[in-house]
Amino acid sequence: MNKTEYIALVVDDERLARKELIGMLSEYSCIKSIHEADDVSSAKKMLEQIKPNLIFLDIQMPGETGFDLINQIDYSGKIIFVTAFDEYAIRAFEVNAIDYLLKPVTPERLLKSIDKLEKETIRPVDTDYNLKYDDRLFLTLGTQLLFVKIGSIISIESEGDYTKLILNNGKRGLVSKSMKEWEQRLPENYFCRIHRATIVNLEFIKNIEKWFNYSYRLHLKDIEEPYIISRRYAKLLKEKFG
Repeated sequence: MNKTEYIALVVDDERLARKELIGMLSEYSCIKSIHEADDVSSAKKMLEQIKPNLIFLDIQMPGETGFDLINQIDYSGKIIFVTAFDEYAIRAFEVNAIDYLLKPVTPERLLKSIDKLEKETIRPVDTDYNLKYDDRLFLTLGTQLLFVKIGSIISIESEGDYTKLILNNGKRGLVSKSMKEWEQRLPENYFCRIHRATIVNLEFIKNIEKWFNYSYRLHLKDIEEPYIISRRYAKLLKEKFG
């Protein structure tokens, strides 16, 4: 079986860190070519020019971050994060990332990442980690890879084996997460189930009005169509507001 050959892009604002990583990557036969960018703007240009299928992405950069880059591009290749974040913070990232490297990157640790890459081993998700309102999840939303801030989610709707997210920037799409997982992991002070198939962000509620047959209509900011909720769920919602 032929191994995949990678066109790699190293994105890091620190010149020395880029050069050290590029030097280590040059030792691997699976890396066909290596390119570099020092910020989000130059990374976007390189993505257009070289069409990489592997990105080594620094998260913390001045100005726009690695989060911002992912949200601005249409990319379906592999990503390995290079970050100063500790493992606890990394647990909020989802399965689309092959791996993460903590700075300073060592040859021994990079070898483990390359082994995962060649075996296409995705690290497991820690689904016991309770999310906070300002956490970010690295998700495939529809066909696009995005860092989604939990606080930007307006509503979550059940769609068979998937759930549909509606975000406050107008983006929406399906993700491979169940309603049960969302309900278990979302911060309960901010999110509430208003229907067996719908969870809403309390921060985006505009108003609730009585409707037919003892039901209610819930209006959310940035969403035109209201949600119909039963008296039972309306009572639960009222309890949330105290």
